[in-house]
Amino acid sequence: MKSQLHNRKIFRNLRLKQFQAVALGMAMASFSMFSTHLNAQGTWTKITAAAPDPNFGVMLLLSDGTVMAKSSAGSTDGYGKIWDRLTPDSHGSYVNGTWSKTSIAPMINSRLYFSSQVLQDGRVYVAGGEYGSGNSKAETYDPLTNVWTATPNPGHVFSDANSEILPDGRVLNALVEGSLRGNLIYNPATNTFINGASCLGIHNESTWVKLPDGSILMVDRQSTSSERYIPSLNTWVSDATLPVSLYDPYGLECGGGVLLPDGRAFFIGSTGATAYYTPSGTNSPGTWAAGPTIPNSLGAPDAAAAMMVNGHVLMAVSPKPTSANHFPTPTYFAEFNPLTNKYKPLTAPAGGNSVNISCYLTNMVCLPDGTILYGQQSSNSYYVYTPSGAVVSSGKPTISSIVKDGTGSSYTITGTQFNGISEGATYGDDFQMNTNYPVIRLTSGTNVYYARTFNWSSTGVKTGSLPTTAQFTLPAGLPAGTYSLVVTANGIASNAVSFTPASPAASSYIAESATSNDNTLVVVELNAYPNPAKDQTTIYFTTTHSTNVSIKVYDVNGKETKALLNATLAKGDHTLPLNTSSFSKGIYFIKMVTDSGIKNQKLIVQ
Repeated sequence: MKSQLHNRKIFRNLRLKQFQAVALGMAMASFSMFSTHLNAQGTWTKITAAAPDPNFGVMLLLSDGTVMAKSSAGSTDGYGKIWDRLTPDSHGSYVNGTWSKTSIAPMINSRLYFSSQVLQDGRVYVAGGEYGSGNSKAETYDPLTNVWTATPNPGHVFSDANSEILPDGRVLNALVEGSLRGNLIYNPATNTFINGASCLGIHNESTWVKLPDGSILMVDRQSTSSERYIPSLNTWVSDATLPVSLYDPYGLECGGGVLLPDGRAFFIGSTGATAYYTPSGTNSPGTWAAGPTIPNSLGAPDAAAAMMVNGHVLMAVSPKPTSANHFPTPTYFAEFNPLTNKYKPLTAPAGGNSVNISCYLTNMVCLPDGTILYGQQSSNSYYVYTPSGAVVSSGKPTISSIVKDGTGSSYTITGTQFNGISEGATYGDDFQMNTNYPVIRLTSGTNVYYARTFNWSSTGVKTGSLPTTAQFTLPAGLPAGTYSLVVTANGIASNAVSFTPASPAASSYIAESATSNDNTLVVVELNAYPNPAKDQTTIYFTTTHSTNVSIKVYDVNGKETKALLNATLAKGDHTLPLNTSSFSKGIYFIKMVTDSGIKNQKLIVQ
């Protein structure tokens, strides 16, 4: 947290002075050392319209494709309750999008530097704040009702704290009080908090990275020790020792951390050191290796970074902290290529070599079109970075079916990798701007629309061939017709399928005529009731013709739990009992394979 008194004084002075610049000569000299040449970089584009209010931190991508950006407006203490909304234009352009400050109701509490998550049902969770009235309070926002709702009093201080969504949809939230090791777990379904397992070392200022096995990795503050949280055990376990130090000894800060396409984690140090972590794939320790040092005495004290669709990391960096200045200026930008271990310097968003602010004032979030949205505290101007190069093909989601949900207005879409191969953007120990959830884009000619997704089956990353599902509703006023539909995760899009929305009065097992070059959409309906289940549930499904049917149950890690059926069935409605009394509590998937394709249904066992 810009946590010590000296740091807070620095921040307040910077804000009062409107982040005055250091000498331009110093900025130019430092950039000259960092840069060798500027070849084949991506492009920065300024969003045409200025935001109604100055940015003041986190930006969150909602599941309907719009962005809510925290501002400094709407509170007497100057820390802000207002979120401005950015909506892409009719052609899907965020650069030419529109801003609104009235479409999102003000928060209950003011906050600066806090925990934030987009929940599985599409709501938003925020907690704490190093500054403002929300220090020990949390609240949720429902985009459907435009209402913020306070959680019960957690009885603890969050301050600026890390958070992660667990496999069952609950939120693990760090506490910044006492030993700086404690955690709470928030349950969005019941609106309750319970105590979580305490960390082995200090988590304050740490960066949390979610790994493919669902565990959460961090490096203990001011240490080279690491540890992981194992959700199934509700326990933090000791992991391997780093060969380098990531924390500076002055502000005790660290930079961000991202999961790379090859499954390693990459951590960026305030000291300029970096480190790679290779997971073991089990609860046993992984291995650490030193990464390439950021050139020319540059580091990342609480700086923004983002995993991009080309497999590179977009980074904000500054001179390393000193005892006299914990957050030096200016800030530079670079792309890091983990395959070549090379840093490529970039121009600053507004042009030139750098921007005269400390790098902790930068923020990034991954957009559904494969670009990165950049915001800068106390500025009304936002920029979009479009990376060059090919998209990482291993990150592409796939679509296997789209089925209308009964006679209602929602659909269930099934496929793989709806949660992407990383969490997206990162920022030190607060401002979680994860985007590892499915966003659906519909295109007709030059017109682009975004559906609203919710109830996605997985909160993981790099889930491979594990079946994933999500529900979605169509945007209001969507014209009738046939659309090209893609699922995106962290900006990487699936192959397009043809999609014709069905009327609410149509049959509950509507066969979408959509096909892709590698998927044939399923013509079946599959449900389970009761769901959640305790000791028993019944599987209900419909076949539209005589077909071979195989039904198996898998756990959240993709391991087969039970084989239920392998037979040829006639056209019609079918039921199949499933005894779940021997199942461990958690999330499972019922997978049906027919002659025409695959259908999956999420099952929760309590």
